[in-house]
Amino acid sequence: MRKNSIIISLVFCVLFLGGIQAQTTKRASIPLEHGAHRIGPRTDAEMQKWRDYGLGQFIHWGVYAIPGGHWNGEVYRGAAEWIRSWSKMPKPDYDNLYKQFNPKNFDAKQWAKQAKDMGVKYMIITTKHHDGFCLWPSKYTGYTIANTPYKKDIIKELVDAYNAEGIDVTLYFSIIDWNHKGYRSSPPKTDEEKASYEEFKQFTRNQLIELLQNYPTAIGLWFDGTWDQAWIQQAAWVDELETELRAMHPGLIIGSRFRADDNGKRHYDSNGDLLGDYDQTWERSMPETLEELNGVDWDCVMTIPENQWGYHSDWSLSYVKKPFELIEMIVKAASLNGNFVLNFGPDGNGNIRPEETQIAKEIGAWMKVNGEAIYGCRHSAWEKQGWGYYTQRAAVETGAPSLQYLTVFNQPLNNQVRVKVPKCQDNNKVVIVEKAYFLADKTPLTVKSAGRDKYGNVYYDINSPAPLTTSPYVIVLETKEVNKDEKDNYQQAIT
Repeated sequence: MRKNSIIISLVFCVLFLGGIQAQTTKRASIPLEHGAHRIGPRTDAEMQKWRDYGLGQFIHWGVYAIPGGHWNGEVYRGAAEWIRSWSKMPKPDYDNLYKQFNPKNFDAKQWAKQAKDMGVKYMIITTKHHDGFCLWPSKYTGYTIANTPYKKDIIKELVDAYNAEGIDVTLYFSIIDWNHKGYRSSPPKTDEEKASYEEFKQFTRNQLIELLQNYPTAIGLWFDGTWDQAWIQQAAWVDELETELRAMHPGLIIGSRFRADDNGKRHYDSNGDLLGDYDQTWERSMPETLEELNGVDWDCVMTIPENQWGYHSDWSLSYVKKPFELIEMIVKAASLNGNFVLNFGPDGNGNIRPEETQIAKEIGAWMKVNGEAIYGCRHSAWEKQGWGYYTQRAAVETGAPSLQYLTVFNQPLNNQVRVKVPKCQDNNKVVIVEKAYFLADKTPLTVKSAGRDKYGNVYYDINSPAPLTTSPYVIVLETKEVNKDEKDNYQQAIT
């Protein structure tokens, strides 16, 4: 056979999961007033765009970047953005750091350009973290960027710069606010505590409305710090607030962290249904199988050091991930219908650290060549093999080929990438592979039969000469589903 005219038949009916699977968790029937608002994934255009992003960027930035994990010559070994909670960090000293916050090297356009070059499709920015310091000039508190030497609205600068690069922005917001006198973690008991907490709730509502009004192009809200019992027990009020925010901003995307149900269940309600629009439980961890995901949308937010979100000047305290590992996580997330979001922690002067810049550059170089296997792709029903991951794209029009992307991380020693094709349940259908080639340069590859097993699974080997690269590479298979009685294609395949 000629390499550029391969047609092999795979006795297999491709189950294309172009959308998200229907929710598979068996539902209970517990009556709830504040459970899930919807059963199954959203089907609107805003959510479809979100699930096609593939790669996102998280930015944790605030006054905690000034100490950078150090105080008075001692090293804080926890997550840098939590340094105010450290026993060796004097609270008054921390609470006055904003008077020094003047990131003269901050360049929102430069950050956005780097993100664009990395292949980022959406960004999440901390409008305020647990310390309560606001990177926008909120009119509801004096603890904001407006009262720093810098003065300018950082959130506006970032939203404008990222939108100009075609990157959507989600606004991170911490419910925990150590700066507000009414905030508390445990439920209020006395009348005075209850009154103070009501003030905090109204303050929180006001700030969220303010953010949506100030930055109307924001696509979503990403909530943190919602695990306190004081907040969990406000299920009715938070449910009403979510409804109000969604009415203000049609299409708003909110993850599963924001609220609890009537019984205090978070992420999934007492019936096993998702609270919010996507599952936010995958923080610094990833699923292994599609079955773990309950058929819902999801993303993974990941740090580069083991557990540093904000700027910590000492990365030697824990393991630091390499670009190869991070690229594998990007592909793995796409293969399981998820988005991968990589965190960056700029320093107090507004610099993205050199190590992060280099990682962004290497990921961007890979995505520029191979992003087609990530953006808009879905889980493939083809069984995962040891060489790497599958992703899949449906035919864009009737009669056009569907695409299987094989991202190879572990090059087989014999340069043969084997695929296992399960027996089709519909014996009248087969899938033909019209072309096989490297995504990078379209070099055609040969495919040959490698037999079948007693269960009817069919095996094929793709001749894959080791590419001149140390990075993962992608093989593309152009496939079509046809009836078995289309003899010409079928007979070529079985000879």
